[in-house]
Amino acid sequence: MLKRTFPGGVHPAPCKYLSKDCQIKPIGLPPQVTIPLIQHIGALCKPLVKPGDTVKTGTLIAESEKFISAPIHSSISGTVKAIKKTSHPILGNCEAVIIDSDQKDEKDYNLNTLKDDFESLTSEEIRGKVKFAGMVGMGGAAFPTHVKLTPPKDKKIHTFILNGAECEPYLTCDDRMMQEHPQEILKGMLLLMKAIGVKKGIVAVENNKPGAIKSMRSGIATLKFAGYNVQLTVLPTKYPQGGEKQLIEALTGREVPPLKLPFDVGCLVDNVQTAYAVYEAVYGNKPLFERVVTVTGDIIKEPSNVIVRIGTPVSFVVKECGGLTGKLGKLIIGGPMMGIAQYTADMPIIKGVSGILLLSEKYSGFAEEQYCIRCGKCKESCPVKLVPTEIAKASEYGRFEIATMLNAADCIECGCCSYVCPSHIPLVQLIKHAKRAIACQI
Repeated sequence: MLKRTFPGGVHPAPCKYLSKDCQIKPIGLPPQVTIPLIQHIGALCKPLVKPGDTVKTGTLIAESEKFISAPIHSSISGTVKAIKKTSHPILGNCEAVIIDSDQKDEKDYNLNTLKDDFESLTSEEIRGKVKFAGMVGMGGAAFPTHVKLTPPKDKKIHTFILNGAECEPYLTCDDRMMQEHPQEILKGMLLLMKAIGVKKGIVAVENNKPGAIKSMRSGIATLKFAGYNVQLTVLPTKYPQGGEKQLIEALTGREVPPLKLPFDVGCLVDNVQTAYAVYEAVYGNKPLFERVVTVTGDIIKEPSNVIVRIGTPVSFVVKECGGLTGKLGKLIIGGPMMGIAQYTADMPIIKGVSGILLLSEKYSGFAEEQYCIRCGKCKESCPVKLVPTEIAKASEYGRFEIATMLNAADCIECGCCSYVCPSHIPLVQLIKHAKRAIACQI
């Protein structure tokens, strides 16, 4: 069933043809990984290892006593070389555990325990396994999953939404996951639903993913779990359809109020890769130490969807995908709309990274900024109904109290405003600056 969409949004060229038909494949083990001690929203983890320690793949190497945090595990077997501050793809720099690989990939968990025993599991057991595995939202936000599964007692969740929209241009890793692992994803979805006591579930996929739609529809028809109502909803292709608030509005007609969260309207949203990782964690005791990443762009020799160990340098991933075919103009972690440009290819892959985008100079030039012409296009495109040009102006002049009054904190940093601006004003960058400044003042 095709549902309506949400207000605002844009329709950038999808550019998914480069990698949409590339099956998921593992890459080689890197000789060294750099694993940041914060890869999630919440508290920094404290290391549990020291230089010289031997670790295995899946060994717990860092955790925090804070509730909003997520444990971190080694992604390879080998020896801890150092614990020091290094580059971070989002935060700039962060303390990290650096591990030299012994190339043996000895496991610290046992996949032979993978048993489909849904009925005997309790909600507490599911949440416990999810927390220990270091599960976070893998669509990009990286919010600790066990926290999501523990909403306030006065909030009644009645609808679980599995996010398979993958609206960001170029990225295809979620599409391939749905095509290749529908059963595991749906079982993970049911585990998440059981953990929060929800019986109604919606699988949301945009209509530009026919293979994923067919695969997930077949998976739903095959899986039979008494008492659970799971349905597939096909959505029109529109950016940023994958934003959880926009997805909720498109699917249910409910608008999440400013400064509120999905559970305030009775919903919980998780990404398809998160559901798959939950399935592996609950049934196989497998920690989150690897994920599927799309490697794409106009100058990568072999666009791919690859399984990458957390902490692997981007440069190693690029090499495993054939290297570059021309001069690099811009390297982006993520997609072109919400991704973050990087100054070095030595940045490590972290849990929330879904893509590596490599663009030539042809597609990465900067347009000269002009004066605002008051056209209103940024306001029309904003999916959360802000007035981006006014917030940006307040940010530019350091008037952060005005930015606060204009609800700058509600910005989801989707980039729609910058995309449509005929004056090429860096609206989303200015709003990001305002948000950081406001957060520092609180």
